[in-house]
Amino acid sequence: MTTQTTAQRRGPSLGERVGLFAQDRGIQLLILVVILVVVMSILNGAGVTIGRVNSDYFASALISFVPLALLAIAQLFVITSGKGGIDLSVGSMVSLSGMAFGISLVDWGWTVPAAMIFAVIVGTGLGAINGLLSAYLGYPALITTLATYYAYRSIALVVTDQKPVSGSEIQDFYQSVAAVELPLIGGQLPLFPLGLFTFFLPVAVIAWLVLNRTAYGRKLYAIGTNDTAAQWAGVDTRRTRLTAFMVSGLLSGLVGVYTVAQFASARPDAGTAGSGMALPAITIAVLGGVAITGGIGKLGSVALAALLITWLNASILMLVPGNEGAQVQLLALGVVLLGASLLDGWLQNRRKRGAVKPPTLTAAIALGDKPMVDTPAADTTAAAQGIDEPVDSADSESDSR
Repeated sequence: MTTQTTAQRRGPSLGERVGLFAQDRGIQLLILVVILVVVMSILNGAGVTIGRVNSDYFASALISFVPLALLAIAQLFVITSGKGGIDLSVGSMVSLSGMAFGISLVDWGWTVPAAMIFAVIVGTGLGAINGLLSAYLGYPALITTLATYYAYRSIALVVTDQKPVSGSEIQDFYQSVAAVELPLIGGQLPLFPLGLFTFFLPVAVIAWLVLNRTAYGRKLYAIGTNDTAAQWAGVDTRRTRLTAFMVSGLLSGLVGVYTVAQFASARPDAGTAGSGMALPAITIAVLGGVAITGGIGKLGSVALAALLITWLNASILMLVPGNEGAQVQLLALGVVLLGASLLDGWLQNRRKRGAVKPPTLTAAIALGDKPMVDTPAADTTAAAQGIDEPVDSADSESDSR
């Protein structure tokens, strides 16, 4: 007890701090974002870019950051639930939800709030179908969401006869994502897309609270880490996993509404055109440190990964214009993902050889982080029940008396 107290008072050593920061995906991504901005600034000064690359350009590119980040958060919930959880249907859910929003707003004459609620309900219902097939009927999530991707995509195209929905109501709704000047300090800063504050930030705050401050968040990480132990703890693993898919559908519905405002029309292929939205969202989630096996993932790192990919895509278009630039974007996405995987493998190999020691609990506590350690079944059980520390059996007996 005395030794533990003394160690905690001393705090982590310099080596432990360096090791902890080197293994933190958020720190790695932040460094890459800074490097990207610096490199593009140098290329802009050298006249290599086809246009001006400055703070205004990077700020305007954030209009594409919002949908990518929201769908990556959706993948965070589904993948973290474990058992091969993945959602390939988010792009088609975006298209179908966006069409539901556009039709109810323009053709049915609903108000904007009512149409938004309807679109979110549609998205949540589509996600619930994925969850029922995967969590309750036992079909693999990869096959289930691939099948519903085709189904939802076809419905979106058939219902609208492959034609977009537009009108003055949707044109006016564009102002909800347009670039605006920040109050008080806006004169010294570039214009930021309003959708960053009306869509992304509220969702990010709520999602962070759900994952880190609620019993559901503990259950989600528990079933992703050890499904059997979570069941022994009394966690309804199927319902928890179903809820993760419903969250994915809900966020897809929000993105559907956002894309209607972004494109000033409800397009039946908004989430499936080109390479679609699903694969970039999954790539961003994995790049942000979400373990494909489940149980591990941080929202902050996922948001930084979305920012990196958004600005990387915007930078490529300033170097390689036209359709060739779009192809280079896909190449860059694969290279970044492969680089992240290689870095993880290198760090794991060094850790096994002892070259990089995993951070101690004392170091993690001192730095305000939660260390990612192998969780025994008993610890996972306690985590699933929301218990910070296991209760001693002797104390339990005395309490019962």
